[in-house]
Amino acid sequence: MQEITVAELMARTDTPLIDVREEGEFAAGRVPGAINIPLSQLGERLGELPHEFDVICKIGGRSAQVVAALEPRGYDVTNVQGGTDAWIEAGYEVER
Repeated sequence: MQEITVAELMARTDTPLIDVREEGEFAAGRVPGAINIPLSQLGERLGELPHEFDVICKIGGRSAQVVAALEPRGYDVTNVQGGTDAWIEAGYEVER
């Protein structure tokens, strides 16, 4: 499984970021520029996913599930270790 830290995510500029938390969690605070596709809707919204992207959730569990499910389907997807909690803990900007 491909993984990156929040520091590595902060340095990325051209890779889309998909946040798989539920809408209420996403609205409460997110990594700037993240696109919300809740895990509960992912199966029906596969057509919206780019071929290559980073995926984030609250602490990294749900996003790891997404990586495990999509890698075998040919997606180039990377899990963000520690999720949004690690992003906030590192003191990075949060959008609301």
